[in-house]
Formats: sequence, structure tokens, C-alpha cells
Amino acid sequence: MTADKKILLKRLQTMDFLHGLDDTVLLNLAEHSIWKVYEPDSVVFWEGDVEPRLFYLQYGSLKILRSSPDGREQVMRFIAEGEVFNELGVLAKKPNPATAVALEESGVWLIPREALEEIILAHPQTALRIIENMADKVIGMVSLAADLSLKTVEARFVKLLLSQMDSDVLERRRWTNQTELAAHLGTVPDVLSRVIRELTKAGLIEMDKQQIRILNRAGLAERAMIRGD
Repeated sequence: MTADKKILLKRLQTMDFLHGLDDTVLLNLAEHSIWKVYEPDSVVFWEGDVEPRLFYLQYGSLKILRSSPDGREQVMRFIAEGEVFNELGVLAKKPNPATAVALEESGVWLIPREALEEIILAHPQTALRIIENMADKVIGMVSLAADLSLKTVEARFVKLLLSQMDSDVLERRRWTNQTELAAHLGTVPDVLSRVIRELTKAGLIEMDKQQIRILNRAGLAERAMIRGD
């Protein structure tokens, strides 16, 4: 086994949906996986593709998006290192409903459906865990749809900050530039800039090229509730 696949094996041993599987099973899964590096802005898979592999993002970041005929993008979610994605393609064998794009150089493990199917047939609990993981993402999509129709841009931005920041400091990466954030929030950069200025003026956040800092978490949460309708 190569050094890279030894690293993958260690990661597989910590994944929730593979919990409890014997190391020999995980070793077989690692041996069948393919390593690929995607350059910034390169497409991992296109909307409408039938992609028969599960993806594990080892490093980097991605966005999942849908595009309109006029070129506008709606970012459905961002994928951070350590996340698994494309459960729909693996389990349902259906065309992907969205496109995945690398936001920065991203190293991804491609786990083939055939290897996963062997595990699922022998260990049905693995399928249940994958379904649970996919269900969480469906719930996230439903929440996004509701937010886009019912909440202001400010409320959506505050909710995103609070959900993404365990501490009060977020190191800025490609997905946190205003173009990507605006696409995720269903608005345009100019509108988002005005929201950021208002929140900064109110003493709730600070934002520079390196970091986003929450200065008043309680006040920020309260503002999101007030401006939520």
C-alpha cells in the first residue's frame, strides 16, 4: 500500500458511516480508491452527469452550485476538507442535480460504487449511515430554499456566519470572498457589501482580507431574528 493510501485508510477508520467495519474491509476500499487533485475553478462533476463514485475531500474546498441559462449561479453549499459528497450519485444512480467546482487546489479521493456496494451488501448499517448523511444535506437544502424566500440578505448572512464559526474568528478562504458569499446567499456583491458595512457600523463584526471576526455574537443573533422576516 502506498503512503497516500495509508493516509486514506486512517481517514476511513474515522468516518462515521464506516464506523465498526473491519480493517480488512476498509483496506480493500482504500486500495480501490483513486486520488485526484483539482486546480482552482476546475469542475469535479457537472450537473446532469451520472457520477458513480463517492468523493472524500482530503484538503481544499469546493462549492456545489446550480446555474441559470443567463449564467447566474446559486451556490447550494460549500464543502470543507473532511467531508464526503455525491451520495446521490452512488446510491440512486441518478444524474447529479448540481455542479461541483474546486474553489482552491483540492485533493479528493474517488471511491468507486462497486467497492461501496460490496460493503453495503455485507453491512447494511453502512447504507443507513450514508442515507442519514444524505438526509442531513437534503434538510440543509430545504432550509436554504426557505431562507431565500423568507429571510432578508442580512439575516441569511448572519445565519451563515453563526453556523460556520465555532469560535469568533474565521480565517478567510476562497469561499469567503464576497462574490462566492453573495452567490450562496442569493444576492449580488453590492448588496452584500452594504450589509457588511451596516453590521460593521453596528459593532457586530469586523472583516478584513485575512479574517472575519464576530464582536458581539448575542447581538448578531438578535439582529438576525429581528431582520428575519
